[in-house]
Amino acid sequence: MWSKLLDVKNGYAAEVWKELFDAEAVSNLIVPPIAADAPLAQPREIWVPDSKTHVAQEIMRKI
Repeated sequence: MWSKLLDVKNGYAAEVWKELFDAEAVSNLIVPPIAADAPLAQPREIWVPDSKTHVAQEIMRKI
């Protein structure tokens, strides 16, 4: 199962978070709230596996 970790303002910020989590070996998904082809200026959600939620939260705390 996947859990929603955070909402970000746009696709650009989501890509930055994705790169950070990827560098720390935390699987993640960027989900546009409306459609898969939504413009990058629209908000996004970042989801992580349930088993990695605590790891992702610790990474966010360190930033």
